[in-house]
Order: sequence, then structure tokens, then C-alpha cells
Amino acid sequence: MLQFLKRRLSSQKGAMDKILVTLLLLIVGVGAVVGLTAWIGNETDAVEQAATAQIQAVTGDAAGQ
Repeated sequence: MLQFLKRRLSSQKGAMDKILVTLLLLIVGVGAVVGLTAWIGNETDAVEQAATAQIQAVTGDAAGQ
């Protein structure tokens, strides 16, 4: 089976390049998704903290009057 695949790949010009490019794009895509997910999580936390601080500041001002 492995010999068949080797012969098949060597008989098709550029087949190995296509496989390597596909694997590279797959790795880059997975890395981008993981990075984007982490970035969105951090941004969500930052916005939540800023909103909480602003709400507390506004409600504190309203309670003080």
C-alpha cells in the first residue's frame, strides 16, 4: 500500500508540493482559529471589566445624590 502511494505520488508531477502546501495551510488555519479564540476571550474579559467599573461608577454617583 505504501509503495503504491509512493509510486503514485512520484508519477504525478507536483503532487508532493500540493500535499505540503495543503498541510501548511491546515496548520496555519488551525493556528489562526486558536489565536483568534484566545484573543476574543481576552477582549471579552477586558470589555466586561470596563463595563462593570463604569456601571459601578454611575450607580455610585446616582446613589450619592
